[in-house]
Amino acid sequence: MLVVTANPPPQVIFRYALEGGMLPITGTRNAEHMAQDLDIFSFQLTVQDHRTIEAMAGEGGGMPFRVTIIETGGSEMKFGGMVATKIDDWQIFKELEDLGYDSAWAPDSQMIWSDCYATLALAAANTSRIRLGTGVAIAGTRLAPVTAHSIASVAKLAPGRTFLGIGTGHTAMRIMGQKPVGPSAFREYLRVVRGLLDGKEVDYTQNGETRPIRFQDRKLKSLNLEDRIPIYVGANGPKALAATGAFGDGRISAGTEPLSVMQNNMDRVQRGAEEAERTLPEGFHTAMLTYSSVLRPGETLESPRVVDEVGAPVVSSLHFWYEIMLQRGNDGFIQEAVREDWEDYKCYVEAMPEARRHQTLHEGHCAFLPEAERRFVTPAMIKATAGLVGSPDDIREEIGRMETAGLKEILLLPPIHSARQNFREFADKVIFAR
Repeated sequence: MLVVTANPPPQVIFRYALEGGMLPITGTRNAEHMAQDLDIFSFQLTVQDHRTIEAMAGEGGGMPFRVTIIETGGSEMKFGGMVATKIDDWQIFKELEDLGYDSAWAPDSQMIWSDCYATLALAAANTSRIRLGTGVAIAGTRLAPVTAHSIASVAKLAPGRTFLGIGTGHTAMRIMGQKPVGPSAFREYLRVVRGLLDGKEVDYTQNGETRPIRFQDRKLKSLNLEDRIPIYVGANGPKALAATGAFGDGRISAGTEPLSVMQNNMDRVQRGAEEAERTLPEGFHTAMLTYSSVLRPGETLESPRVVDEVGAPVVSSLHFWYEIMLQRGNDGFIQEAVREDWEDYKCYVEAMPEARRHQTLHEGHCAFLPEAERRFVTPAMIKATAGLVGSPDDIREEIGRMETAGLKEILLLPPIHSARQNFREFADKVIFAR
């Protein structure tokens, strides 16, 4: 059995035990080896590493007598889970960790879900390995210093495994009838957050007045600024992509992008870094938010279970498309394959009372499928929104193409009612299937 890692074999075994809730004890008397055995907090094992080690135990359930470890700097696809934030169901973060997922993300939408930072604090206190962060936090609903302070507070409970996903606010702003944060303001927001998280003093402007600010009374150790908190930016437009290059440690795409679009967007990020006279950090992260349904024998895209599982993210795409149509003043971006579904959806939305349309338009956003919108979850719409839907082999093949194109992490966002089963089935039949 092979475990792919850049760390020495004893560190791998001790790290595996620690991440599994066990207390590893070294038998060495060599001082150099002891120091090496203690140095197990600077890295994490991947999902595949965990399953490979567990497979060595065999049917007897014991650890293998011999482990062969290949030392390499290679990388592999990571997998994360995201679900509508409910503070009284923080346990799902622990369950994602137990299933072997690499990361767990708490989305931020103040008018429909629980507070993402309060939920992450509970998740951080009850997990030990999985990376935790916002998916994504909204620049328009909190001052930049507050966002930096909140994620640095979570990092006190999850040192070295906390990240900040940040975006301009599609649903969180529009559900209040407001526009997402503009590109110039968003760039400034990223500058302030990055500087504060780096422990620097930054110029901050509020209500037209600019003052230098910094986190103070650091001796109290109320925040964790020692372990770097990476910023992953939800960016699609050219200016947001340029800002990602200037200040981000990674990029999140909302929805599955064609491979050519993914590469073009990364080129824009690179140009943004060059314009800011910055070199992108080694290992710049690329993640994609999507959904999945692993088809069972005999199922099709019209099977009731499949519609139940993919319906919420599919119609959430329609919510987004409608807002983009209003923003652009046209719907020329709609694929012809779904034009009939789209026209039906427009009529449905335009029958909503206009004064409250900004509220009702986003009902069930990524969390559940309103019964009245079930008719829009057609095979054509499922294909157009490009989720990971198909047989396990089909899904793995698509993931392979994404990885070849440079994608490093896939984030799944299933509806609440089927989230646990969705995560479990994807892990068993796609991530760890042998």
